[in-house]
Amino acid sequence: MKKTLILSTALAGLAFGASAQELTVMSWRGAYTKSQVEAYHKPFTEKTGIKVISVDADNPATPIKAQVEAGNVSIDVADVELSDAVRLCDEGLIYPIDAAALPAAPDGTPATEDFIDGALYDCAVASIFWSTVYAYDDSKFPGEKPTTIEDFFDTAKFPGKRGLRRGAKANFEMALMADGVPAEEVYDVLKTPEGVDRALAKLGTIKSDIIWWEAGAQPPQLLADGEVLMTTAYNGRIFNAAAAENKPFVVVWDGQILDLDLFVIPKGAPNKEAALEFIKFSTDTQRLADQAKWISYGPARKSSGPLVGLFNDGKTEMAPHMPTAPANMENALLNDFEFWADYDVELSEKFNAWVAAN
Repeated sequence: MKKTLILSTALAGLAFGASAQELTVMSWRGAYTKSQVEAYHKPFTEKTGIKVISVDADNPATPIKAQVEAGNVSIDVADVELSDAVRLCDEGLIYPIDAAALPAAPDGTPATEDFIDGALYDCAVASIFWSTVYAYDDSKFPGEKPTTIEDFFDTAKFPGKRGLRRGAKANFEMALMADGVPAEEVYDVLKTPEGVDRALAKLGTIKSDIIWWEAGAQPPQLLADGEVLMTTAYNGRIFNAAAAENKPFVVVWDGQILDLDLFVIPKGAPNKEAALEFIKFSTDTQRLADQAKWISYGPARKSSGPLVGLFNDGKTEMAPHMPTAPANMENALLNDFEFWADYDVELSEKFNAWVAAN
């Protein structure tokens, strides 16, 4: 057995032009990391003999920047949000990735044509579409139930605590939509000082009822513990709690903020070549469809869509739970990564000052 493993690892090194026996991949914890372990890590190790070490962070972009700037990089591959991928690439902290080297679709369509628009970037390859939504525990609503983004901010109609991610991103957009700004105008409004003030004023209407969260696993727990009446959350975390743990949680798609997560390779990654092979493997058509068996995030490839079937329980159809399902897109906003790459520092400072103020 030991000889077989050594041989398979050696063959993998020859095939990939790399001698790595281990690969460190950083992600976001919880149900999302589990979906990657099942769909990517285990099959990659089985194919190559290269052991994948899974590590997590609240936001992998932060340790990437710190490690590269310190010249002490231990991460080979990281999963980051689009605006962070753009910023890290612009700052020269991650390697370029040639999209033409990615595997074609099963019918031969080149990867550059098979990935959904916006899913490929100079230094990053997307795996999933996900969204920030809000959710509630259905057992706490025997009568009228929330259905709109306005309802999240209406504590007169639905009194109770609200969970929000501690950060400007998504909160500002949701606040403006709840205040009547059409989705297509949100970023134009948010580029103005008046728009920022308007978003903060709307958030201020629920400030005394906010419980902040920082990690994706926290919102389902806040709901389960009854600490909040409603909470923003990553859609896949709520789905997993409902489908895998039988929690009576309901997603409200109105006002959802769509986003992408992408794989990147930090500058100075100890196993750069094997890291690239891992990304190629993990973003092929079948692997992206396989991840959707474990969590309700939409594959970044067009050819993966028809292969998405049932949740791993063997009975729940996944398609209606994807953020990109037509019924869920009626009032959705696609995160403007260029906006956040330009304004993240400024708006985060204003947001943090607002949080700290009485």
